[in-house]
Amino acid sequence: MLKPVNTFQKSIAAVLLATCALQAGAAVKKPHHRAKAVAQKAGSLYATRAEVMLQADELAARSALDRTWVRHAIGQAHYVAAIAKAILPPPVGVAKNWAAYRSRFVEPMRIQAGKRFWLANRDSLLRAENETGVPASVIVGIVGVESMYGQNTGNFRVIDALATLAFDFPAEHPRAAARAAFFKAELEQYLALTARTHTDPLALRGSYAGAMGWPQFMPSSWSKYAVDFDGDGRIDLFNSQADVIGSVANYFKAFHWQRGMATHYPVRFDPATLDKAALLESDIVPRYSVAELAAKGVLLDELDPAHSGPLALIELQNGEAEPSYVAGTENFYAITRYNWSSYYAMAVIELGQAVADAVQDTVTLEK
Repeated sequence: MLKPVNTFQKSIAAVLLATCALQAGAAVKKPHHRAKAVAQKAGSLYATRAEVMLQADELAARSALDRTWVRHAIGQAHYVAAIAKAILPPPVGVAKNWAAYRSRFVEPMRIQAGKRFWLANRDSLLRAENETGVPASVIVGIVGVESMYGQNTGNFRVIDALATLAFDFPAEHPRAAARAAFFKAELEQYLALTARTHTDPLALRGSYAGAMGWPQFMPSSWSKYAVDFDGDGRIDLFNSQADVIGSVANYFKAFHWQRGMATHYPVRFDPATLDKAALLESDIVPRYSVAELAAKGVLLDELDPAHSGPLALIELQNGEAEPSYVAGTENFYAITRYNWSSYYAMAVIELGQAVADAVQDTVTLEK
């Protein structure tokens, strides 16, 4: 069950009033485009948009949800200009910088918060690792990067975030059509999820993209991968740290995490045979054997002798300085299923390892 839990349906009188309001809003003549844009920036309700209400009806029919309830939920969502702005990629020409990115996450306050989280949840972390093969450090790294161990789960109403990105995804985004379709699907998943768990869809808060709880699961991920790890009969990613741990581990298990496999290996280059450009064409997708990497000038000195899976050459740019490189395994790739970014994956790995080291130091001192 989601938290906070509220009354699933309004009273009959309230529903009728809401329906009348939505119908009245749909009948209002559309304002001039410029005036409409100004109104939306001020936080206009989607109940005033006839075409949105039509899509709400279609969503309700497709998902077998109560039409009046769906119209009310979507109609009470607000357009939020800050959300539409936040979803845009950085301006072209902004150099990536792994060192700067890393410093946002692998830093003392987050490491200490991670240590407290680990020590408070040792049993759940050990159980999750034993059952799925996903290391405790990776689980802890994810929760730390995503929400700083529950300290920052987002202040946007989830309904506002998903509606804004579903119905007003910024056209200047290079993948606007595909991303708008994604968020429409997530809005549908969210309404189905809140209906199923008897949760008020207007109450939950999350990120500007609609991600929720300590692990920042999107609605579809919550429905597919979240688990009741504490055995209380409900799934709560806002308040149950055990559910958070079990759900993150289950997510990676679903994306084929391989027990005992490293996430990456250090590399060195043979300048005489190096064909870096060809190797980087596959981006973060592991496609090359150790022998194929060696033939193209990439050598791995610390490779686990038992490793036989494909690898990818991962480039981490450092602004104007020389890039950093590692060889990413299939487990590295699994981490990028959470967020398609090699920088993100490395931050998760290195934060998790830093927390693990801090925990080990504490345990050693206690002995």
